Formats: sequence, C-alpha cells, structure tokens
Amino acid sequence: MLWAVRVKDNRPVVLRNGVDIDDPLSVVLGFLEAGWARDVDDVSRAASFGESDLRLANRGGARISAAEIAAILERRRAIERALRAIPHDASLAGAATSVPWLALAQLFDAFAGIRGVGFSKMTKSLYPKRRALIPMLDSVVQKYLEDDDLGSQAPFGERALGLVRGYKRDLDRNRAAVRAIRRELAKRGYELSEVRILDLLIWSAALA
Repeated sequence: MLWAVRVKDNRPVVLRNGVDIDDPLSVVLGFLEAGWARDVDDVSRAASFGESDLRLANRGGARISAAEIAAILERRRAIERALRAIPHDASLAGAATSVPWLALAQLFDAFAGIRGVGFSKMTKSLYPKRRALIPMLDSVVQKYLEDDDLGSQAPFGERALGLVRGYKRDLDRNRAAVRAIRRELAKRGYELSEVRILDLLIWSAALA
C-alpha cells in the first residue's frame, strides 16, 4: 500500500538537480511500510564496536566479507576511541559548530586503507552508532553528493568528511521540512533521525 498523507506541516523537500519532493512524508512512509528498518537507539553499546555491528551491517546489505571484518576489527581500538569522543546524541541537523568534525574525521580515518572497504561499508557499519550524525554513504548517496567529492587523490577520512559536509548543507536547507516529517512519523510510532529521513528521500529521487 502506498501512503498518501496530507498534513498541514508537510512541506516540500528541495534536493539537488532541480528535484522537489512535494509530499515527502508519504514517500518516507512508503519506504517504512515496505520494510525498511526504523531507528532504534542502544545507548548501552554506543561506544563499543565489534563483529556484531559488522554482522548487523551485512543484514542491511553491506556485504562485508570475512576478511574485511577481520581487517576492520584490527582497527577496533581506534574506532572505539573515536566513538567515545562523539556524544551519543550528536546530530548533523544541529548547528555546524555543534558537530564534532574532528572526532568524526578520526572515526573515518580509522577505516582508511582497508582493502575492499569504502564509504558505503564504513557508514553502514557506523550509522547505528550515531544515527543522527552519520549518513549512509552508499553508491546512491555518493552519486548525489558528487559535487562535494574531493576525489580519490584526497585522504580517505578527509574525502568522507567532505561528503558529510555537503550532506549537511542539504539537510540545513531542508531543516524545517525534515523536522516536520520526523514529528509526523513519531505520531505514527516511527522513530527516524533527520539523517535517515534525508537518506530515504535521496533514494526515492534516484529510484524515480
């Protein structure tokens, strides 16, 4: 069933390349009804990172191989150190000065140079740890953000951070609309971060 929802505060979302989504709430509800996972915070594990997190990412389609899992776990100490430096409730939807950019760069740097592990596998693994902060930089979102891509010559962490900064600009431009969607979803029993909402809307534009 495709949701068709009209509410007073259902503002359009303006994406790049001239794409406007006039009824973004219905679009997001459509994804949720199709079985896309909602956000569930686990504060008790916010600073830990282990094999279970990578297995969870694989259930979400990350396709991280056994060899890649082993290589990532060799960086576990650096990953957890960076996670501890990032507040659990850090949000990309807040003021730019409130985003822990340095710690986020260190977190991304911890994944640098791992054969077969790019931005997609990294962010699918990290997103559940900081759901309001880290977008899923899969191939669709990376393509959407191509104007912010520093290129393969840039260091891994710096390049990933550049994409996230570009993502934040889009989130800021649509802040009121995305927050309105989040409120409406909460009324219906769905808890999604602003970041996850924008992820789904970018996906919807790519699939249109």
